Formats: sequence, C-alpha cells, structure tokens
Amino acid sequence: MKNNYKPTDRESRSLGAYVKLMRAAESVTVRVHGNLAGTGLTVSQFGVLEALYNIGPMTQKEVGAKILKSSGNITMVIDNLEKRGLVKRTRSSEDRRAFVVSLTNDGYALIDDIFPEHARVITRELGVLSIKEQVELARLCKKLGLSLG
Repeated sequence: MKNNYKPTDRESRSLGAYVKLMRAAESVTVRVHGNLAGTGLTVSQFGVLEALYNIGPMTQKEVGAKILKSSGNITMVIDNLEKRGLVKRTRSSEDRRAFVVSLTNDGYALIDDIFPEHARVITRELGVLSIKEQVELARLCKKLGLSLG
C-alpha cells in the first residue's frame, strides 16, 4: 500500500534531523555501554551509580529525574542495586516520605573502578568531533532537551 502522506519541507527537515539524532545516540550508546557487560550492571543501574558518584546522595525522585526514569522504574533499579549491596536507602530527615539513596563502600569501589574507562570511551567516541563541534553539540542538545515542545 502506498503512503499518501507528503511532509512539508519543514517536516522533512525535522524528521530527517530526528532520525539522525536517534541513530547517532543509539549507535554511540551501544558502543559506550559495551564495557558494562563484565560488570553485571544494566545501563540504568550504571546511570544511578554514576549520578551518585558524581553528584552525591539524592532522593530516589531526584535520581530518577537525573537519569530520566519513571518512579516505578527507578524503584526497581534501586531495589536491584540495594540487593547487590551497591547502594543504600535511608529516610530523608526533611521529608519522611522520601528516601535518600547513597553509594555503599562496595558501590563506590565499583563505580570508582569502572568510571575512568567509561570516560575514556566517551572521549574516544566524541573525538570524531572537534572541540568546537562538541561544545556546539552540547549546546544544541541542551536547547532541544530543555525546550517546552
């Protein structure tokens, strides 16, 4: 069956840019997270450990917002990290309904061990772009990500 939809020039440009953005992101993500295979961590689990490593303890809600995961999903991810002894949850002293998530000594040791290689892989992947292009890419992604749609 033939497609009857004819996009406008603006739509064609937008659709093309979107497809390229998503393919590039997926391609780079697969290569960057390839080094996680030996750790037994999922990409989401790594994201939680990385956020706690670089930012410090946060509420479970803040962690979810940082790694763009829903409250239900982030609960499961943190449950699994807690079972492995990599994070711990404590009740917030400011809001008894909230839990603060922090790295355990084992969690810190693991992320401290694997993060430097992760940073090197990202640097290598983005090395196809000049410094100026990396800065521009970051600016454009931030603009796109913060847009109100």
